[in-house]
Amino acid sequence: MFANVKLSVLMPVFNEHATLASAVKRVLDVSYPCEVELVVVDDGSTDGTRAILDDIDDQRVVVVHQAVNRGKGAAVRAASQLATGDYLVICDADLEYAPEEIPALLEPVVAGQAQVVYGSRTFSSNTAYSFWYVMGNKAVTLAANVLFDSYISDLETCFKLMPLSLYRELDVVRAGFGMEAEVTAKLLARGIRPFEVPISYKARTRADGKKLTWKDGVEALWILGSLRVRTRGQAHRPANGEC
Repeated sequence: MFANVKLSVLMPVFNEHATLASAVKRVLDVSYPCEVELVVVDDGSTDGTRAILDDIDDQRVVVVHQAVNRGKGAAVRAASQLATGDYLVICDADLEYAPEEIPALLEPVVAGQAQVVYGSRTFSSNTAYSFWYVMGNKAVTLAANVLFDSYISDLETCFKLMPLSLYRELDVVRAGFGMEAEVTAKLLARGIRPFEVPISYKARTRADGKKLTWKDGVEALWILGSLRVRTRGQAHRPANGEC
C-alpha cells in the first residue's frame, strides 16, 4: 500500500556550501519504501550554495532560489507549497541529522500506528553543541508539555514527518526557527500527539555554522504561550488510533 505514497523531503538551505552536496546525495541515496522527491529552497545564500544547487541533475529534485534570506520557517513554507507528496519530512542541509534514518520515521506510518512522527534526539557529550543548548531545548519542550498536557521529548527536532495536507492546514507563519514551536503547538492544540522514534544527532559548533541562539529559545516560549492562550478549549484528547 505504501508503495503508492509519495514522500516530499523539504530542505531549507542558507549558506551551507560545505555540506550541501553531501546532504543532497545522501537524501537521494536512501532506500525509501515509496516514491520520493526533494524540494530544496535556497534562502538567499551568498556563499556559493546557489551554484551547487544549479548543478544538480536529478528529476527527483526541485530547486527554488529566494532572493533574500527570510528564515527557516519561510523556506519550509515555500517548499511545502511546491511539494507534491502525500507526506513531508523536513531535513536540514547541515548534516546534523542523518538522512539515512528518514525511513525509520516512515515505519509507524506504514504500520498504521501514526500519521505524525518526530525523530527524537538523545543528547550526549559527543553529540551536544553545549550544555546551555541542551538545557534550552529541554526547557522549551517542558513548556510545551506543561501548557498542552502532553509528553513529547524533543520539540525542536528538525525531523518532523506528517501528511502534507496537515502541514498546510496548520498554516505555519513564523519565518524563522520559531516555526518548530509553532508546528508543535498547533499539533498539540488539535490533540495530535506525535509518535516519536529515536534518531542520532551530531551538533555543529558556531565555527561550523550553528545558527540557533538563545533568542530563538525565548521566541519559542512566547509562541507556545500565545498559541496556548489562543487555542484554549480547542484541544482534545486523542481517540484510540489517533496520532
